[in-house]
Amino acid sequence: MLTNLYFVRHAHSIYSSDESGRPLSQKGLADVKKVTDLLNKESIHVVISSPYKRAIQTVKEVGLKSSREIIIDNSFKERMLSKNAVEDFQTAISKLWEEPSFSWEGGESNLIAQKRGVYATLNTLERFKGKNIVVGSHGNLIALIMNYFDKQYDLNFWRGLDMPDIYKLSFDKTVLKEVVKIWHR
Repeated sequence: MLTNLYFVRHAHSIYSSDESGRPLSQKGLADVKKVTDLLNKESIHVVISSPYKRAIQTVKEVGLKSSREIIIDNSFKERMLSKNAVEDFQTAISKLWEEPSFSWEGGESNLIAQKRGVYATLNTLERFKGKNIVVGSHGNLIALIMNYFDKQYDLNFWRGLDMPDIYKLSFDKTVLKEVVKIWHR
Protein backbone atom coordinates (compact mmCIF):
# COMPACT_ATOMS: atom_id res chain seq x y z
CA MET A 1 0.00 0.00 0.00
CA LEU A 2 1.41 3.37 -1.06
CA THR A 3 1.45 6.52 1.00
CA ASN A 4 1.07 9.71 -1.02
CA LEU A 5 2.51 13.02 0.09
CA TYR A 6 1.25 16.07 -1.76
CA PHE A 7 3.90 18.72 -1.19
CA VAL A 8 2.29 22.11 -1.73
CA ARG A 9 4.54 25.12 -2.13
CA HIS A 10 2.63 28.12 -0.83
CA ALA A 11 0.98 30.53 -3.23
CA HIS A 12 2.38 33.99 -3.99
CA SER A 13 2.76 36.09 -0.85
CA ILE A 14 3.30 39.73 0.02
CA TYR A 15 6.95 40.26 0.94
CA SER A 16 7.64 41.57 4.43
CA SER A 17 10.35 41.10 7.03
CA ASP A 18 7.85 39.13 9.14
CA GLU A 19 8.79 35.74 7.74
CA SER A 20 6.20 33.76 9.70
CA GLY A 21 3.35 36.24 9.28
CA ARG A 22 3.59 37.04 5.57
CA PRO A 23 0.12 36.70 4.04
CA LEU A 24 -0.80 35.64 0.53
CA SER A 25 -1.14 38.33 -2.11
CA GLN A 26 -4.36 38.79 -4.11
CA LYS A 27 -2.83 36.57 -6.80
CA GLY A 28 -1.98 33.95 -4.16
CA LEU A 29 -5.48 34.04 -2.71
CA ALA A 30 -6.93 33.56 -6.20
CA ASP A 31 -4.72 30.48 -6.73
CA VAL A 32 -5.94 28.86 -3.49
CA LYS A 33 -9.22 27.87 -5.19
CA LYS A 34 -7.37 25.95 -7.91
CA VAL A 35 -5.10 24.30 -5.33
CA THR A 36 -8.17 23.26 -3.35
CA ASP A 37 -10.01 21.97 -6.43
CA LEU A 38 -7.00 19.91 -7.56
CA LEU A 39 -6.41 18.37 -4.14
CA ASN A 40 -10.08 17.63 -3.51
CA LYS A 41 -9.88 15.18 -6.45
CA GLU A 42 -7.20 13.21 -4.55
CA SER A 43 -9.20 11.87 -1.54
CA ILE A 44 -7.09 13.65 1.07
CA HIS A 45 -7.00 12.07 4.54
CA VAL A 46 -4.60 14.41 6.37
CA VAL A 47 -3.58 18.07 6.00
CA ILE A 48 -0.30 19.25 7.54
CA SER A 49 1.22 22.71 7.26
CA SER A 50 4.21 24.78 8.12
CA PRO A 51 3.28 27.27 10.85
CA TYR A 52 3.87 30.16 8.44
CA LYS A 53 0.72 32.07 7.51
CA ARG A 54 1.21 31.83 3.73
CA ALA A 55 1.54 28.02 3.87
CA ILE A 56 -1.53 27.66 6.10
CA GLN A 57 -3.58 29.96 3.86
CA THR A 58 -2.64 27.90 0.80
CA VAL A 59 -3.91 24.56 2.20
CA LYS A 60 -6.57 25.76 4.66
CA GLU A 61 -9.49 25.25 2.27
CA VAL A 62 -8.39 21.66 1.55
CA GLY A 63 -8.72 20.98 5.27
CA LEU A 64 -12.11 22.68 5.45
CA LYS A 65 -13.47 20.93 2.35
CA SER A 66 -12.35 17.52 3.63
CA SER A 67 -13.48 18.31 7.23
CA ARG A 68 -9.88 17.83 8.36
CA GLU A 69 -8.12 19.84 11.00
CA ILE A 70 -4.80 21.23 9.81
CA ILE A 71 -1.90 19.79 11.76
CA ILE A 72 0.79 22.42 12.25
CA ASP A 73 4.31 20.99 12.06
CA ASN A 74 7.19 23.38 12.73
CA SER A 75 9.58 21.02 10.94
CA PHE A 76 7.99 21.95 7.61
CA LYS A 77 8.72 25.68 8.01
CA GLU A 78 11.04 27.30 5.50
CA ARG A 79 14.75 27.09 6.02
CA MET A 80 16.38 29.96 7.85
CA LEU A 81 18.64 31.52 5.23
CA SER A 82 20.45 34.00 7.49
CA LYS A 83 19.77 36.06 10.57
CA ASN A 84 20.62 39.12 8.46
CA ALA A 85 19.27 40.25 5.11
CA VAL A 86 21.38 38.92 2.22
CA GLU A 87 22.52 41.21 -0.59
CA ASP A 88 21.67 38.83 -3.44
CA PHE A 89 19.12 36.13 -2.63
CA GLN A 90 19.88 33.97 -5.70
CA THR A 91 23.63 34.02 -5.03
CA ALA A 92 23.07 33.22 -1.35
CA ILE A 93 20.91 30.18 -2.22
CA SER A 94 23.33 29.01 -4.93
CA LYS A 95 26.22 29.02 -2.43
CA LEU A 96 24.21 26.76 -0.10
CA TRP A 97 23.54 24.23 -2.87
CA GLU A 98 27.19 24.32 -4.00
CA GLU A 99 28.44 23.73 -0.45
CA PRO A 100 25.73 21.77 1.42
CA SER A 101 27.41 22.10 4.84
CA PHE A 102 27.93 25.88 4.49
CA SER A 103 25.58 28.26 6.30
CA TRP A 104 25.20 32.01 6.36
CA GLU A 105 25.44 33.62 9.80
CA GLY A 106 22.52 32.45 11.91
CA GLY A 107 21.10 30.38 9.04
CA GLU A 108 20.69 26.71 8.24
CA SER A 109 22.95 24.85 5.83
CA ASN A 110 21.31 22.67 3.20
CA LEU A 111 22.31 19.61 5.23
CA ILE A 112 20.73 20.90 8.44
CA ALA A 113 17.51 22.09 6.77
CA GLN A 114 17.29 18.87 4.74
CA LYS A 115 17.77 16.74 7.86
CA ARG A 116 14.90 18.58 9.59
CA GLY A 117 12.60 18.23 6.58
CA VAL A 118 13.43 14.58 5.92
CA TYR A 119 12.92 13.70 9.59
CA ALA A 120 9.46 15.30 9.45
CA THR A 121 8.71 13.52 6.17
CA LEU A 122 9.73 10.10 7.49
CA ASN A 123 7.67 10.65 10.66
CA THR A 124 4.68 11.64 8.52
CA LEU A 125 5.07 8.51 6.35
CA GLU A 126 5.18 6.31 9.45
CA ARG A 127 2.33 8.03 11.27
CA PHE A 128 -0.05 8.13 8.29
CA LYS A 129 0.92 4.96 6.41
CA GLY A 130 -1.33 4.27 3.41
CA LYS A 131 -2.96 7.72 3.48
CA ASN A 132 -3.08 10.72 1.13
CA ILE A 133 -1.41 13.60 2.94
CA VAL A 134 -1.18 17.26 1.99
CA VAL A 135 1.92 19.05 3.31
CA GLY A 136 1.84 22.83 2.96
CA SER A 137 5.42 24.07 2.98
CA HIS A 138 8.02 26.18 1.19
CA GLY A 139 9.99 25.87 -2.03
CA ASN A 140 13.47 25.57 -0.63
CA LEU A 141 12.56 22.98 1.99
CA ILE A 142 10.45 20.95 -0.45
CA ALA A 143 13.35 20.87 -2.94
CA LEU A 144 15.76 19.77 -0.19
CA ILE A 145 13.42 16.98 0.94
CA MET A 146 12.88 15.76 -2.61
CA ASN A 147 16.65 15.96 -3.25
CA TYR A 148 17.26 13.55 -0.36
CA PHE A 149 15.12 10.91 -2.09
CA ASP A 150 16.24 11.68 -5.66
CA LYS A 151 19.23 13.86 -6.58
CA GLN A 152 17.59 15.18 -9.77
CA TYR A 153 15.63 17.57 -7.51
CA ASP A 154 18.36 20.17 -7.17
CA LEU A 155 18.92 23.92 -7.34
CA ASN A 156 17.62 24.09 -10.92
CA PHE A 157 14.49 22.21 -9.88
CA TRP A 158 13.96 24.73 -7.06
CA ARG A 159 14.42 27.63 -9.49
CA GLY A 160 11.70 26.16 -11.70
CA LEU A 161 9.09 25.75 -8.99
CA ASP A 162 5.86 27.67 -9.41
CA MET A 163 4.17 29.62 -6.64
CA PRO A 164 2.04 27.72 -5.77
CA ASP A 165 3.16 24.29 -6.86
CA ILE A 166 2.05 20.75 -6.05
CA TYR A 167 4.05 17.52 -6.32
CA LYS A 168 2.65 14.11 -5.46
CA LEU A 169 5.32 11.80 -4.02
CA SER A 170 4.27 8.15 -3.74
CA PHE A 171 6.13 6.01 -1.21
CA ASP A 172 6.26 2.30 -0.47
CA LYS A 173 7.15 2.59 3.22
CA THR A 174 10.10 5.03 2.95
CA VAL A 175 11.10 4.26 -0.64
CA LEU A 176 10.12 6.91 -3.16
CA LYS A 177 8.37 5.18 -6.06
CA GLU A 178 7.02 8.02 -8.17
CA VAL A 179 6.82 11.82 -8.42
CA VAL A 180 4.05 13.54 -10.35
CA LYS A 181 3.60 17.28 -10.82
CA ILE A 182 -0.05 18.06 -10.05
CA TRP A 183 -0.02 21.85 -10.50
CA HIS A 184 -0.19 23.19 -14.05
CA ARG A 185 -0.90 26.83 -14.90
